[in-house]
Amino acid sequence: MPAIPNELFDMLNSLGIETTTHEHEAVFTVSESEKIKHDIPGGHTKNLFLKDKKGNFFLITAESHSEIPLNSVHGLIGAKGRVSFGKPDALMELLGVLPGSVTAFAPMNDHEGKVKMIIDEPLLENELINCHPLTNEMTTTISREDLLRFLAHVDHEPQIVKLSQ
Repeated sequence: MPAIPNELFDMLNSLGIETTTHEHEAVFTVSESEKIKHDIPGGHTKNLFLKDKKGNFFLITAESHSEIPLNSVHGLIGAKGRVSFGKPDALMELLGVLPGSVTAFAPMNDHEGKVKMIIDEPLLENELINCHPLTNEMTTTISREDLLRFLAHVDHEPQIVKLSQ
């Protein structure tokens, strides 16, 4: 069974990581999330769950308004050929989340290490980063350093590369 938000919060607490979480109506797109961003400081994220032609999976986390060129990103992330969006069943199987709830916290559900975590470098210019805590009905604020520490703890140390244009 995939982790639920309370299990994520318990893990973060056990690591001594402080976060702030805001509850809100479900948001499924970057444009829908515009109305909640004003009340939550820090960089807000968007996430792309991608698959290459050889069946390798990637999770890209970037600043919400960044433009990621899907036609050329494959060479920067180590994909075998061009990438396309992963299917919802693969997203649930590998990361334990539904479309609209994809998040940098989801690798905690990838116990077999099948998904490569990628962070778009400009996102890390923000001291605070906002991610869904496995559900799109909340937003959790975490420090940049603590997000990286969390990802290392769940064995998904990210590749940090400038992808956005």
